[in-house]
Amino acid sequence: MDFDYKEILKKLPEQPGVYRFFDLENEILYVGKAKNLKSRVSSYFNKSAGHTYKTEKLVAQIRNIEFTIVNTEYDALLLENNLIKQFQPRYNILLKDDKTYPFICVSNVHFPKIFPTRRPEKNTGTFFGPYANGKLLNTLLELLPKLYTLRTCSLNLTPKNIAEKKFKVCLEYHLGNCKGPCEALQSETDYNKDIEQVQQILKGNLAPAKQYFVEKMQEAATNLAFEKAQYFKEKLALLENYQGKSLIVNPKMDEADVFAVVSDEKALYLNFIKVANGLVVQTKNLEVKRKLDETDSEILTMLVVEIRNEFGSQAKEILSNIELSADMLGITHHIPQIGDKKKLVDLSLKNALYFKKERTEAELTQREKKEQRDIRVLQQLQKDLQLKDLPRHIECFDNSNMQGTNPVAAMVCFKNAFPSKKDYRHFNIKTVFGPDDFASMNEIVGRRYARLLNENSPLPDLIIVDGGKGQLSAAIEALEKLGIYGQIPIIGIAKRLEEIYFPGDSLPLYISKKSESLKLIQRIRDEAHRFAITFHRDQRSRN
Repeated sequence: MDFDYKEILKKLPEQPGVYRFFDLENEILYVGKAKNLKSRVSSYFNKSAGHTYKTEKLVAQIRNIEFTIVNTEYDALLLENNLIKQFQPRYNILLKDDKTYPFICVSNVHFPKIFPTRRPEKNTGTFFGPYANGKLLNTLLELLPKLYTLRTCSLNLTPKNIAEKKFKVCLEYHLGNCKGPCEALQSETDYNKDIEQVQQILKGNLAPAKQYFVEKMQEAATNLAFEKAQYFKEKLALLENYQGKSLIVNPKMDEADVFAVVSDEKALYLNFIKVANGLVVQTKNLEVKRKLDETDSEILTMLVVEIRNEFGSQAKEILSNIELSADMLGITHHIPQIGDKKKLVDLSLKNALYFKKERTEAELTQREKKEQRDIRVLQQLQKDLQLKDLPRHIECFDNSNMQGTNPVAAMVCFKNAFPSKKDYRHFNIKTVFGPDDFASMNEIVGRRYARLLNENSPLPDLIIVDGGKGQLSAAIEALEKLGIYGQIPIIGIAKRLEEIYFPGDSLPLYISKKSESLKLIQRIRDEAHRFAITFHRDQRSRN
């Protein structure tokens, strides 16, 4: 580590706050929150803490630490959330979802319209959602026009335009689906009463609308207007049918946000249920890949802040199946053990478990398909290169130097057509002075396989050399010295025309540019080149 982290740790306060780790290029690596900045940040540099590989890799790249003090742990949580979304550090769980869920908009024009949208824009209306459950969204959009005769046109119904009689009623009016505000057949005050009830329903509060229809039905029956009474009775039945399809937790229950999580070593799976006026009005599932050694409680706490912000939740109660890692100002948190709240958490947990099963099976299917595709490519490569065995284990070598300075080389390893980065190796050239690519290739191939032989490690199924006949001959000479030439197939690939050279053959093989096997060879060669160049840059910067 090239910076004096001990001096920085001495300056850290024992207060709540947010810390930021920076790399050599002054890019943010990680943002974290802490109840006690000094204690939390110091823990990263405690070698006896038993950190995971990813955490050790993060710490090895830290070159600077900055922090911001806040008043409470909850303030730290909010600031952490904002900074992660702003900078998206590579080691943080990115609190974002690739889905854009739809909202229902009540536009802020004269005689407002109701419509779905995936792009909520400020100052264009009041938005309800997002609706992760498309079935609930469609049910509402079907229900509202049946309850209220709302316009569907795009006319600019300003008082001036209506007074000047610019519009005529359309077919919707004659079908009974609109009351004709365009010809002043319905007042804006009367229309807005319906809109107010629509907004209450969208908030999950059905009581005012139900009470309204009950009163209208009773009033019509008293006046012996039985057809009208039947009309309102049907509206009431629609509402009750919709309510019956929604989960009724408890009519007396106020707003609550319900979270349940299940996890494995790679990811956490979350289900969120939003409850309003005793009804489940919104749900969402989310998978979060682990980046470091975060606990389930820490991940859940971050997601609670993010999801409540996304859904605009003002609920004062949070229910979950595990503890949160931080208190939230003005919000109570419970892990219920009995009653309706426990049933609600159990329902959320059931959804989270099903979601985990669904995603795990999908990943398994995707992985199996990829493995089948990779085997097919390797079989094509075996056929094109006329190899005896399927080349499951491939190693590729490349040199890198600039005008003969800092000569280095690299080897990458692919297993089953996929990079095996733990097996990558880089080499400082030790026996060659000046720009001699052939001698450098001879040295590194010899060193690599001398070591494998000494360790009794398995040899690859195919060796690829980045270069033409000269580099290939140098690599073959190294294998001959070790007595293993002929045991491992070896080829060279020349960049100019992507020619494939074989030992003892002056004429190259040209594989179709569209061939999957050539694309695999190119991908392996390019990865070796990238790895060598990166190592060369690091060496130059150190010198």
